[in-house]
Amino acid sequence: MTPGRSATGQPICRDCAGIRTNLTCNRCAQEAERHRGGLCARCALNDDLNALLKPGDDRQIRQLVDALAAADRPESIISYLRGARAHELLTRIGTRELPLTHEALDSLHQSAAAEHIRALLVHHGALPRRGSEPVARFRLWLTARLAQLPDDGTRSSIEQFATWRHLRRIREKEKHANAVNLDTVTHAAKQEITEAGKFLVWLRTAHNVGPAGIQQAHVDEYLSEGATTRKHIRNYLHWLQRGKSRRQRTVDGPHRVANSLPMVTQQQRLEMVRSCIELEQVVASTRIAGLIFLLWAQPLNRIVMLQQRHALRRVDGLYLQLGKTPTIVPEELAATFGAYFASPDNQRTGNTGTDWLFPGRKAGGHLHEATLGQRLKVLGIDPQRARNATLQDLTRQVDARSLIDLLGYSGQTITLHAARAGAPMADYVVLRQRAAER
Repeated sequence: MTPGRSATGQPICRDCAGIRTNLTCNRCAQEAERHRGGLCARCALNDDLNALLKPGDDRQIRQLVDALAAADRPESIISYLRGARAHELLTRIGTRELPLTHEALDSLHQSAAAEHIRALLVHHGALPRRGSEPVARFRLWLTARLAQLPDDGTRSSIEQFATWRHLRRIREKEKHANAVNLDTVTHAAKQEITEAGKFLVWLRTAHNVGPAGIQQAHVDEYLSEGATTRKHIRNYLHWLQRGKSRRQRTVDGPHRVANSLPMVTQQQRLEMVRSCIELEQVVASTRIAGLIFLLWAQPLNRIVMLQQRHALRRVDGLYLQLGKTPTIVPEELAATFGAYFASPDNQRTGNTGTDWLFPGRKAGGHLHEATLGQRLKVLGIDPQRARNATLQDLTRQVDARSLIDLLGYSGQTITLHAARAGAPMADYVVLRQRAAER
């Protein structure tokens, strides 16, 4: 410990500073600030957890105690235990009222405290993994959502739509869970299911009509009266008429099309890059994610999914695997990137030993894209505007084919931005793809 300060303000040890206060734990003899009764925070936390959870010979609960007590910052777990919901949950576990099973934790209806405990148990091997957690949470959400819908044909129609369109698609995506951000997939599914349910409720209330009686006039009326989110019923309308071609459909909804391409100037983008490099008071994970976003235009849902295997350390430098072809990290930033990748943030409260480059607060999980989006605002980064500016700049400097391989974008996306940037042969990739399809 270096609790003292020298004449020049540098941190110095207890002996050099002449501090006589005892800073050694009475139990483990480690030099540390004493938290309570002559004990350091870790020893005090161990006492609290054992008193609360009473592990005895229960292997699962002993693993939970060990996982919580092993946090790099035991003070954070002590603060966590002071929360009313966390304390109540752990008390129920300690009295054996609540068994440590997925089913029992599911019965708490996605309580944040319960999800934190579940993540710890799964991450440390005390609970088996059950496929993908985002998918499991989606199924729980769907059950609750369907229960809120009237049983007049609305519930059954939405249940079929959710099952045959979305759940089937999500199960396919689940097979590639390490490459696909399932939180993004399930969020989009929830939005479509919710909006379709609202539409059917409105239809029954306003016109006493069920799904079989939908007409284009109903759709037009509904869309004209509310927010643009109502346009998310489009896929539900297509699903109702499954098997029919576009010309055969009797009802349809419009795409949600952006009226403009919001964009920052390249000078503003460079100032954002400067902020990511120089504002050291902002946590490293936010600054590194901001640089990946501003230099390579990676969507936030892809950035949070990056793992240690995507950081390639080679003789000639540090590379990032964002698409098929690795892209080199600029030499001026390689040391900063490498130092962060060697010790990512958010590993001090239970999320240890994770492969994610941007770990979340839950054990074993990555940072949520919405959380990252909020954090980037601290650096003055508007994700949508900055991404458009980066893509337009990259398409001016690099040919479309190479960008697709470097960034992992589709040909249509890169071609669209290349055309807007006035890049030569901007439509070459799409024309070539169409020729290959013929």
